Amino acid sequence: MGWSKVSRTLLCCLCLAALLTSVSSADFGDLFQPYWAADHIVAMDGESLKLTLDNTSGCGFESKKKYLFGQTSMQIKLVGGDSAGTVTAFYMSSDGPNHNELDFEFLGNVTGEPYLVQTNVYVNGTGNREQRHSLWFDPTADFHTYSILWNRYHIRFLVDGVPIRMFANKEAAGVLYPKDQAMGVYASVWNADDWATQGGRVKTNWSHAPFVTAFRGFEIDACEAEEATGGCAGGGVFWWDAPAMSGLSPHQRRQLRWVQRRHLVYDYCKDRPRFHEMPGECLS
Repeated sequence: MGWSKVSRTLLCCLCLAALLTSVSSADFGDLFQPYWAADHIVAMDGESLKLTLDNTSGCGFESKKKYLFGQTSMQIKLVGGDSAGTVTAFYMSSDGPNHNELDFEFLGNVTGEPYLVQTNVYVNGTGNREQRHSLWFDPTADFHTYSILWNRYHIRFLVDGVPIRMFANKEAAGVLYPKDQAMGVYASVWNADDWATQGGRVKTNWSHAPFVTAFRGFEIDACEAEEATGGCAGGGVFWWDAPAMSGLSPHQRRQLRWVQRRHLVYDYCKDRPRFHEMPGECLS
């Protein structure tokens, strides 16, 4: 079947968005530090590094500060070849059992099969809000930009500037929303072969280790949280608070519909057998 004019136009827009996401970024050490298995983190230069997973350990890094609303982005080149059982994660999270968390998780696969990107939202320690998407490119061939935008209106997950998911603030309908816990920014590579690939049926082949994911383009444009109060330091009005940021532009809405139509693989809001009672955000 040939591509329609609309599909070709949208694909051109996606390619343009990928180019426009190439902006200035900070050195790793300005914003981040290792928190797990520093010996498995290899710095390539001041701007990029590689995280490795082998049969002894995965590894990860974290931001030096915590933030309350804003946007964070990283450019990531995922594990190539047979990556089954591995997970590369890029996420924001607060601390404690009743934590909030916003996840990108990249689920590895056997050679020749596509990655799936899983997003999830935890509020007060409860997640189970997964969506899974395929991608319109090979994420192992080059770097691509993944972003989390978090404001009082919604949480926006973006790939090369293209929105793939929106989680709206529906507090008016009695749905909990993460708004009062400052979160750090994290990335890691780890073994999850009990669930990551085909529901855990395909295990990690350690003969292909080490599994390497590369990171660069570290950006955090967010309000630093005060250590004493956890609130936003300095106050003021930020770009992500502007009324124009309360939703997507018409162009972004078209992009999101295109992604949902062609690349949405799983949506918890459509999984009625899973829930005795559907989550409130799926009903309102």
